Amino acid sequence: MATALITGASSGIGATFAQELAARQTNLVLVARSEAKLQQLAQELQYKYKVQVDVVVQDLTEPAAAKAVFEAVEEKGLTIDLLINNAGFGKYGDFVEIGAEDQVKMIQLNILALVELTYQFLPQMRLRRTGGIINMSSVAAFQTMPYFGVYAATKAFILSFSEALWAENQSYGVRVLTVCPGPTDTNFFPEAEFPPLLKNIAAANFTSTEVVVREALQALEKNQSTIVPGMVTNQLLANFPRFVPRELMANLWKNILGARFAR
Repeated sequence: MATALITGASSGIGATFAQELAARQTNLVLVARSEAKLQQLAQELQYKYKVQVDVVVQDLTEPAAAKAVFEAVEEKGLTIDLLINNAGFGKYGDFVEIGAEDQVKMIQLNILALVELTYQFLPQMRLRRTGGIINMSSVAAFQTMPYFGVYAATKAFILSFSEALWAENQSYGVRVLTVCPGPTDTNFFPEAEFPPLLKNIAAANFTSTEVVVREALQALEKNQSTIVPGMVTNQLLANFPRFVPRELMANLWKNILGARFAR
């Protein structure tokens, strides 16, 4: 039976990945900061699907967190067949008004933890000539987004990095997929501290986590490099910037996201 490791597994897309993979008889390693939520989810999945579910409680913004996760997996004697780098967060606001700690943690979690976890687990997959990695990006990766600049930049990094890995690992039998969702029905927007109007606009275009996960796993099976799941509006968000001058696109998002900051 295959084993998948999922970061950010306590809620949202990560928890839905866990539900779907357990239903497919995949053993799991769930990683997040919230031990109580992880243990509850693990118990539910083990009882319902009769799969093995291990929990690793780890704050991935901490130094050497990825190595700690890898060592915990090694101590359990587990082999990871599918790595899902799902953990991440965003903060909305004027760059100079968002705390420096939050800005750095966004980079640490969205980029550094993802790269380091990939570096820990990919070599074993290459040796076995089989395996898969799903890296969660966003439609924000395709455009510059004032007042959401650090988050969008981290997602652009994930997209570029992951597509490069997809190409590098074709001959090793390791599949690498970048998933770029649009607005999704999770706690992301409240936690990112978007104002009510923008949260309502996003909610009107939500894709369910179930759709994101189902389409992502289908794309992985087909060995696609990148997928934008959900509604056609997500495809528009991802592709429209190709045809618009970069300065115009940046100003467009400035007007959409920055009305409250207008002076």
